[in-house]
Amino acid sequence: MKREKGLLIVLSGPSGVGKGTVCAALRRHDTQIEYSVSATTRKPRTGEQEGVNYFFKTTEEFENMIANNELLEWAKYVDNYYGSPRKFVEDTIQAGRDVILEIEVQGALQVKETFPEGVFIFLMPPSLKELRSRIESRGTESKDLIDSRMTVAREEIELMDKYDYVVENDEVELAVERIKSIVTAENCKKERLINIYKQLVKE
Repeated sequence: MKREKGLLIVLSGPSGVGKGTVCAALRRHDTQIEYSVSATTRKPRTGEQEGVNYFFKTTEEFENMIANNELLEWAKYVDNYYGSPRKFVEDTIQAGRDVILEIEVQGALQVKETFPEGVFIFLMPPSLKELRSRIESRGTESKDLIDSRMTVAREEIELMDKYDYVVENDEVELAVERIKSIVTAENCKKERLINIYKQLVKE
């Protein structure tokens, strides 16, 4: 059955919680979910690819995207911009396909204002100690930057009540199964299907 609109799934949480890892695993499990590649001004990490992990932009390029209203949401996080290109997301939803945004908390709250019908999932670490350990294990950030990320993480966790669901990322595969269950349930909500079934009755 072709749905009128696809789901907008927003996955966010503190830096280092494993958003990218969980999202990549989810895409391997469910190839029907489209992935919206974000734009950022931060430098690529080892192994990251342009157009796959992010669209890597200069500050000037990113600010032009903001000025031209080309972003569904954007945020500045620890001195770098992050944002979601608007056109891909809107076209995918209108075509009846689900799309997932893996974004920072500031950006997720912006999207909620524009797309309140979206499905907002907060990815939670097992503990703050574990979160710090994950960030340190990257080996890409100074102690001062890690301290800044931890301060922001505490503030972001306090915004959890703005979300529809909370998923603990204790183990990636378990987190993926929880998210898949949420998406399945949301796709079965009567509010999303009622117009289709009303049309069937008319026919």
